[in-house]
Amino acid sequence: MTRVAVVTIAHGRHEHLAAQHRSLARGAMRPDTYLAVAMDDPDIVAEEVDGLARDVVAVGRGPRGGLPLAAARNLGVETALDTGADVVVLLDVDCLAGAGLVASYANVVTTRPHRIWSGPVTYLPPRPPDGYPADPAALAGWDDPHPARPAPAPGELLQSDNPDLFWSLSFAVGPRTWDRLGGFCEDYVGYGGEDTDLGRTAIARGIGLGWVGGARAYHQHHPVSSPPVEHLDDILRNGRLFHERWGEWPMTGWLEEFERRGLVRREDGHWIRETPSISVKETTP
Repeated sequence: MTRVAVVTIAHGRHEHLAAQHRSLARGAMRPDTYLAVAMDDPDIVAEEVDGLARDVVAVGRGPRGGLPLAAARNLGVETALDTGADVVVLLDVDCLAGAGLVASYANVVTTRPHRIWSGPVTYLPPRPPDGYPADPAALAGWDDPHPARPAPAPGELLQSDNPDLFWSLSFAVGPRTWDRLGGFCEDYVGYGGEDTDLGRTAIARGIGLGWVGGARAYHQHHPVSSPPVEHLDDILRNGRLFHERWGEWPMTGWLEEFERRGLVRREDGHWIRETPSISVKETTP
């Protein structure tokens, strides 16, 4: 019997985490393991909702005080694999699981284990006064997948070898493929770059990417800044690392917007900060 683990990483976002927990507990197939990796957040604790237990492992901040998103995901996957998981789903803390998400990922990773599989994600509007639907099946009425990513219909699969289409909001992988992949590069700390890097690493190591229409997720609304000025230092630092590893800069749309605002400049193929460091309170992206 296939054992499925769902892993999420979190710092803050406690209400979003609780809503995700409920969506997984009420889905068509429950995960055998549900694990939260708490990043510098002692208020995230183990608990049970509707018969589904959530376990917690903790990790501190990374170098320079940033949130260790890459290292936290790796810890979560390795912890899940240690429980005997045959399929590990990584789901962003802001995402509610559609009714068929766990079952769809379990099926596709089991039958086609040599790829990393992602599902379509809908960005939900602000929470209505009576909240988002409590029944995961009812979330289908809100379905409107992000236009920048493939969105096969339920029951359909798409294969892709475009690493820039990979994102870490929702994806699933089997243990052998994860071992070949080697996980996220933990040199990335803070916002940005680590998921784009993982897509490049996958293709470089002969691991294909795919999209499974039945594994739909729904991203709960929260305020964001555009461009994410509070993450400027992280974007520059992680962008330089990505450039060293792959010969080009990621997140160029954000960088060009920062340039228009006079926050950065281009110099000899690199992006350089023009303003003093910004200190802000962090939350999980």
